[in-house]
Amino acid sequence: MALDSHGVLAAVTIAMYVPFLLISIKIVSKYGIARGDGWILLLVFCIIRVLGGALLVAAEEVTPVNTSLYIGGYALEASGLSPLLLCTLGLFQTPDGFPRYQRIFRLLQLLGTIALILVIVGISDETGSDPSSSGNTMRRAGVILFAVLYIILVGICIHLWTKARFVLRYRKQLLKAISIANPFLAVRTLYSILSTFSSSSFSITSTSTTQANTGDLAKFNISTGEWQIYLVMDMLMEYAIVIIYSVAALVLPLNEDYNPPNSYQDEYPLNNPQY
Repeated sequence: MALDSHGVLAAVTIAMYVPFLLISIKIVSKYGIARGDGWILLLVFCIIRVLGGALLVAAEEVTPVNTSLYIGGYALEASGLSPLLLCTLGLFQTPDGFPRYQRIFRLLQLLGTIALILVIVGISDETGSDPSSSGNTMRRAGVILFAVLYIILVGICIHLWTKARFVLRYRKQLLKAISIANPFLAVRTLYSILSTFSSSSFSITSTSTTQANTGDLAKFNISTGEWQIYLVMDMLMEYAIVIIYSVAALVLPLNEDYNPPNSYQDEYPLNNPQY
């Protein structure tokens, strides 16, 4: 069976992220696995994109139609924003930072996790045997929390730039990379909001697509909308962010920033090395 436009984009997604899946494994091995570390979340994001693309390609190839594959693929697509936002948060954070900032980061991680749970549970509720309107409400609440988290991340970035003179050399370069990625992350977050509010349901029909809608935001729908918008606002934005973070991780010798702790290093999260 020939792939439709979204199936082709799913196949392209697999091809795009398999190399970065391997690169992210190398990055994690370079810096190690730490609680809340951004690099491990970059790896998680790449895994989600490869799995989601594989499910959507399989859904179009399998006959008779298996709606579970579509549900799984689109659920992974919708939830992918969470590890990307939390990855950005993790790049601001260090395992041994000042406790006051650590508690704030933990709360923000909880916010991102709650948003992810709301989106997944909402999709599950809407695509179950007894769908209800509460599923749509949870999905929308989840993406609103994503938007709140993004705004907070921008605020953290601005705050750290006001303290840039205290940030160590390569941590400052990492902060530049995060700042460059922020506009791409903004567009991706906006697309998630528009896509979620483009339809009042996430149900799957026998034609293997989410039910079409004719609302003002219909063109932003993740599956029935215009694939050109999805390509630009979703796929390309995410890919740009992954490229920026991966290049920063591979090029910047962040471990060389290590110095014995002092007063200002304890105060600002980016001052300490990430492992």
